[in-house]
Amino acid sequence: MFRNSKDRIPVLIILSLSVLDFYVYFTQESILVLIAYWGVFLIPKANICAWNHHHQHNFVFRQKWLNRTLEFFYALHTGAVTNIWVLHHNLGHHRNFLDQKIDESRWKYANGKKIGELAYTFIIAATGYSRAFQVGAKHKTLKRRFVIFGGLTFLIVGALVIYNPVAGLILFVLPMICSLLFTAWTTYDHHAGLDSDNQFEASFNKLNWLYNMVTGNLGYHTAHHYKPGTHWSKLPELHETIKDKIPAHLINNKVTLTH
Repeated sequence: MFRNSKDRIPVLIILSLSVLDFYVYFTQESILVLIAYWGVFLIPKANICAWNHHHQHNFVFRQKWLNRTLEFFYALHTGAVTNIWVLHHNLGHHRNFLDQKIDESRWKYANGKKIGELAYTFIIAATGYSRAFQVGAKHKTLKRRFVIFGGLTFLIVGALVIYNPVAGLILFVLPMICSLLFTAWTTYDHHAGLDSDNQFEASFNKLNWLYNMVTGNLGYHTAHHYKPGTHWSKLPELHETIKDKIPAHLINNKVTLTH
């Protein structure tokens, strides 16, 4: 079932949170409780974006239908539906991050000026779907699945909102929007300000244990760009083989969950 046993615990935790979401959706009527629940799980849900990202690089399951099902629940937490990461990130950003004129997650304006952190957050979040669709012009099958499964996800979310408007908006719609914004915000300091043609000098790395525990070693960002098909559990090992090529100022050991 699992392609890599290391994915079992993260997936179990994430799906357990989905079960809890639906339990609260069907049993809780208090707006205050719903808002409190949203606030408590705001950051944990936003960090699921990292695991959704890993899944799109290396599918968790061997069976396609299980992967599509998992992506639906990922989408409810993160706002990122099937194949948006594959198109926007894998086939877009990873191929273009050294060229700020075409990078799907570019941190420069067209005039070459660096985009501010807040502006970047809203721009990347607001353009995520449209840029993924544009990349899909060269990848018809992936784009078709992106449209079909993305459309199905939003139809189900719409049905949840119609059936129970308040709970649907607070438990599903709001987290999806917030997580997209959070994801864009946290990606700003992956590359912002690093204008280089050398891939070993174009990413910041966060090697502290806490950040990498909750993001699945996403802090080993140079290694991830060096070999993006590497499973998240093996990124520290890969980092060791290339760390001598990474400038010291691009490695941060400060203990933090985000910046």
